[in-house]
Amino acid sequence: MRFMMIVKANKSYEAGEPPNPALMAAVAKLGEEQMRNGTLLMTGGLAPSSRSARIYLSGGTLDVKDGPFSETKELVGGFAIMQAESLTEAIEHGRRFMSLHREVMGPSYEGQLEIRPLVGPDDPCGQPG
Repeated sequence: MRFMMIVKANKSYEAGEPPNPALMAAVAKLGEEQMRNGTLLMTGGLAPSSRSARIYLSGGTLDVKDGPFSETKELVGGFAIMQAESLTEAIEHGRRFMSLHREVMGPSYEGQLEIRPLVGPDDPCGQPG
């Protein structure tokens, strides 16, 4: 099964502050290992919402709103597509990723990672029934 790991943005990310180099090195090392063993399929970061737009559809009308967007806790900062046998296994991958943040940034660091199964023709969750 494939899962999307969704890394939530925080205030420093939205402010455009550069990420901690030690954290990025640790994440890159983990990513290389996971790419080699086939569990990490794709990863990427997103620019702050100040460089973004949203398109709303309401009452048959399309409306475009430029960022930044105020609800930081609802914004996505990055993602990874992972291969795992189950949600339980995907959670273990997510715990390992978030543990790197705690190890590098310290116990006061706060972050959030959402894990969701992908739905598509090649995914069991995407099959009818």
